[in-house]
Amino acid sequence: MTDLFSTAENADRSAALLLQDRLRAGDSITRAALNEAMTKAYGGTDAQGCWTQRESFEVLEHALAVHLRTVPHALHALPDVAHAIRLMAALPTQTVRSEEQLEWQQFSTPADIAALAVLLANAQEGDVVLEPSAGNGLLVAQLRQDVTLQLNELDPARRARLAHSFPGAPITGYDGAALTSLMASSERPTLVLMNPPFSRSLGRGADDFAAVRHLQAALRRLRTGGRLVAIMPDWYGPSARLRDLFDSTLRDVAVRTSIRLEKCYTKHGTSIAVRLYVIDKAPGTTIPSTIQRSSVAEILDAVTIVDRLKPKTDVPMAPVRKTGTTSLFRAVKSTRPAEPRAYHAPVRNEVLPVDFTPLETPAPLLGQTGVSLPYRPSRLVFTTAGEHPTALVESVAMGSIPAPIPHHVPRLPERTVAERLLSASQLETVVYAGDAWTQMIPGRFRPSKEGVGLDLSEDGREYRKGFFLGDGTGAGKGRQIAACILDNWLQGRRRHIWITKNEPLLEDARRDWTALGGMTADIQPLTSWKIDEVVKLDQGVIFVTYPALRSARGDHTRLKQLIDWAREDFDGVIAFDEAHEMGGVAGGEGALGAKKGSQQGICGVLLQNNLPGARVLYASATGASDVNNLAYAVRLGLWGPETAFADREQFISGIRKGGIAAMELVARDLKATGLYMARALSFAGVEYDILKHALTPDQIRIYDTYADAWGIIHRNMEQALELTAVVDSLENATLNSGAKASARSRFESTKQRFFGQVLLSLKMPTVIAAVEEHLADGKSVVLQLVTTAESILNRRLGELSPDERADLEIDLSPREYV
Repeated sequence: MTDLFSTAENADRSAALLLQDRLRAGDSITRAALNEAMTKAYGGTDAQGCWTQRESFEVLEHALAVHLRTVPHALHALPDVAHAIRLMAALPTQTVRSEEQLEWQQFSTPADIAALAVLLANAQEGDVVLEPSAGNGLLVAQLRQDVTLQLNELDPARRARLAHSFPGAPITGYDGAALTSLMASSERPTLVLMNPPFSRSLGRGADDFAAVRHLQAALRRLRTGGRLVAIMPDWYGPSARLRDLFDSTLRDVAVRTSIRLEKCYTKHGTSIAVRLYVIDKAPGTTIPSTIQRSSVAEILDAVTIVDRLKPKTDVPMAPVRKTGTTSLFRAVKSTRPAEPRAYHAPVRNEVLPVDFTPLETPAPLLGQTGVSLPYRPSRLVFTTAGEHPTALVESVAMGSIPAPIPHHVPRLPERTVAERLLSASQLETVVYAGDAWTQMIPGRFRPSKEGVGLDLSEDGREYRKGFFLGDGTGAGKGRQIAACILDNWLQGRRRHIWITKNEPLLEDARRDWTALGGMTADIQPLTSWKIDEVVKLDQGVIFVTYPALRSARGDHTRLKQLIDWAREDFDGVIAFDEAHEMGGVAGGEGALGAKKGSQQGICGVLLQNNLPGARVLYASATGASDVNNLAYAVRLGLWGPETAFADREQFISGIRKGGIAAMELVARDLKATGLYMARALSFAGVEYDILKHALTPDQIRIYDTYADAWGIIHRNMEQALELTAVVDSLENATLNSGAKASARSRFESTKQRFFGQVLLSLKMPTVIAAVEEHLADGKSVVLQLVTTAESILNRRLGELSPDERADLEIDLSPREYV
């Protein structure tokens, strides 16, 4: 019986040979010539079903790769790219796309762009060159012959063509975004040439950040001192929308060249613009300006080939023994030169249950110090987890209440526990949060048609209980949030929401996530999508701030956008970091009368109400200063069926009557049911000493001079109020109380900021002397910055003209206020 696959492969090779003859002869290949070669090789036309137009273009790319490899042309300087440009002009335009091509993102690199990339890569003799998404091999076909190739390609058909084009080169079929662990036993490359898929990932489907995941993996795989040349999507740049992602990916490397090319993929069936980056894996400087042109021919005069660094020697690595399926979080330590530092062989990083022993009898209390008790898990003894880096304490009232025996067993990467990336106290949070999420609040509910309440309904849905993490500063709340998400991620729940105070905390979230084995691109800010766009992220962690959550434009809101992305069956983690930001959800009485509920608090509660299966995690060091501010914690079961309070209003009223003692009882009861933990850093052994500064006569004179100046300003302001008819000096009456209050408020606040900076500057001589003294004694010094004046600097820069920016001179001293 004839093997149909073998027949098709032979026809594929025969067609490629016919096309190679035309390429060697310097003839143009038209669509008619391409169809003729395919018909002759396959014994029939595409109309007869013998082959498809898409297959003909694949064969053409294969023939071109073999031609470039076996009949190499001179490629030593930028003018030599002209040969590849002429070659591309002699080829037909690829006008047909297949579903498979779109599924695998198979848009090969045109030969002229490939020639430019090879020159900018500046390959050296003996280089180990990796192409993570090799396709048909067009990107590396023009490389010099004295390098060692490592080719990786997911598509089996293209892998087969690569074996024919590059005989002897090792060819793998891994996911390019996971090469760090999957190719751990291979020699690390000194040079990477890559054209990754732009919008699809293996296992994720549609993925807007697929290219970034591949770039991050390639940079980790690249040897220190090596070079990477990447063709990236047009959106990947230092734009306002994606600046954080761009900076975090390229934080520890040096970008040597940045190019933007328009309409250079026309021959390959798409008119998209692309960016080309030349990156050296070494500490970097300022990212160079992007050079933009419409064609490869136009860019040749504008770029230069940057000299290569010397890559560090690669230490051979022992094969990693695999057990079970490969995990996204299996990692291998980076190897280092075996000079003064010891070399650590790769270790396993399997996803395993966290090993602990539950205690039937609570652990005994430790010695009380003041109003605190040294903290230790009351019901758990972890086999390998270490103590927290700094001692933790718990209030006596809380420490006297043991937590219940939990039944949830987290599953985390082995190194997370073995290498003590999480302390025993932090692992305890993961256990109890997971245990809380296995429970449901009694009753069935539907969101109220008005307000933020839940109404009992027989045909409603059950709501999952939440968990409150009340740790203080230094206990690592961000790391614990990341660990809770990771535990669920590895159980197959790949959609989560992380809500916090402001955008700068995105980097902190990514830091904690990547420390446990995740990837930076797994956490994406919701603001990466316009408010009226559908969020295209099949799996990942959506990062959103409370102000963004309440934002709206017309009929579109961020809240609805987030709920639509999560969908009704959402069962991932919703982490409310700095949860007290939702504290005003219930409104209340203020100094000026009744206050409405805060919009961000209302949005936070509505998010919980619309996603009943969500695993809600509240994290706040302050919790609630007033019981009214605890109204956002709707998943703790503090009111409703099987409780002492029918609804939220009764709970608030009853606890408020009991005062602070009743609030303390609420916290104790929550801990007793396994829904609350609150630890803080111990200050045992900390000593305080006040550093006093004696004002010098010159400093006193400076202060008095400024005080006199502000007195003049004050008197002039009062006269200005009279001249502008804000006050009537004759009758000593106020004609516009609002304007008068605003002017005086601005005056006083500016004066306070001014003298605050003056007093700070007067103290600096004593502070600097004390710092130098401590450093001389071999001690570490930590200084807290109250303000960096960044917002003032940005405003001042925004007011400058281009000429003023060229000759920059900005005064941000207190004199600016005067």
